[in-house]
Amino acid sequence: MSRKYFGTDGIRGRANTPPMTPEIAMRLGMAAGKYFRRDESRRHSVVIGKDTRLSGYMLEPALVAGFTSVGMDVTLFGPLPTPGVAMMTTSLRADLGVMISASHNAFEDNGIKLFGPDGYKLSDEIELEIESRMDRALDDKLAAPSALGRARRVDDAQARYVEIVKATFPRGMRLSGLRVCVDCANGAAYKVAPTALYELGAEVFPIGVSPDGFNINSEVGSTDTRALREAVLKYRADIGIALDGDADRCILIDEKGDTIDGDQLIGMIATHWKERDLLAKNGVVATVMSNLGLEKHLAAMGLSLERTKVGDRYVVERMRDGGFNLGGEQSGHIVLSDYTTTGDGLIAALQVLAVMVGSEKPLSKISRVFEPIPQKLVNVRYSGGDPLENETVQETISAVEGRLGKAGRLVIRKSGTEPLIRVMAEAEKADDMEKAVNEVADAVRSAS
Repeated sequence: MSRKYFGTDGIRGRANTPPMTPEIAMRLGMAAGKYFRRDESRRHSVVIGKDTRLSGYMLEPALVAGFTSVGMDVTLFGPLPTPGVAMMTTSLRADLGVMISASHNAFEDNGIKLFGPDGYKLSDEIELEIESRMDRALDDKLAAPSALGRARRVDDAQARYVEIVKATFPRGMRLSGLRVCVDCANGAAYKVAPTALYELGAEVFPIGVSPDGFNINSEVGSTDTRALREAVLKYRADIGIALDGDADRCILIDEKGDTIDGDQLIGMIATHWKERDLLAKNGVVATVMSNLGLEKHLAAMGLSLERTKVGDRYVVERMRDGGFNLGGEQSGHIVLSDYTTTGDGLIAALQVLAVMVGSEKPLSKISRVFEPIPQKLVNVRYSGGDPLENETVQETISAVEGRLGKAGRLVIRKSGTEPLIRVMAEAEKADDMEKAVNEVADAVRSAS
């Protein structure tokens, strides 16, 4: 069944343009509220958090109207990281959790992510069922005047999240003596991240902590680490932590100013946990985009790498099915299921800081556990049709895959949030990698 509203991570689009309009948000609230409000013998509730982009002020009340109109009580958190919303969903025993965010996208975009009562993102089946209800939501029976939902705003959600995050750091260990730069992307973690790090004892140098509704992810955050690198070198910091707009991913900068991506973080944590018998099932979960070098590094330790489709929700699903407790994406989504039900950039960074403190070594000495195989990703924008169905494109892909053989990989996929074809190639020789990715990208452009 094709999807009309939901993509790989909830519903996302340009603000005030379908599907990110107040009307569709209200219908989503009505449809999701109806789906989760099945037991008429009790009150039902939903919690809602958001990041700092301007359109959140438009979408939040629309969702509240939808939920309360079908009898759901609403608790509003204001700005809170996505993992915080997942945590609060279970902590407050809500039937549903909602995060209003477009993650790493610019302020012009927004999105809506849904979590079930267990704190996990909804399955494809539930999302499709909610979709089927959305177009008829305005015709469905609404709650009686006496059964309308109530809405309230809580002020301590951020403080609760900070305490949960701090509890994941090893008991008795402190960050005293460490200089930490943290880039909050002018997003949802602009208060909680510096607070948690400070309360654990670090000397904190925050950037990206002045949101104005327009500057989320703008020249800051995990997708643009230039400002963080400058701050790390300026303040002689031991580590730089770059979060994205909703703080469910992180990229690190070491004391020398070099970047550490999600693959290296997965490899480092896996190595550390393996040595301490903390790693479940002798393996980790990552997506098809993770570097082949990570897979070879894990194999050398006797660990498996389970690959999934791109999207942290698919990583989490495989982790749950297989009993794994570590997974993630090269982009910086790191899922530590002993602590969270979704990616959490701040908790992932704290695991790295724990290794630094325990080993008494600088980040540059512990963070690069494998040599990446040359890899390149090219995004090709298209309009109309499906370039991947073009015969010439298919022939080019087949020829390139044959040429790479087992010494490399070719991954081609559609973006779930933008009209892009993502072409990624890996090869042991950089020249082979460049040739492979350029051939396929050129074929896709010609067919677009």
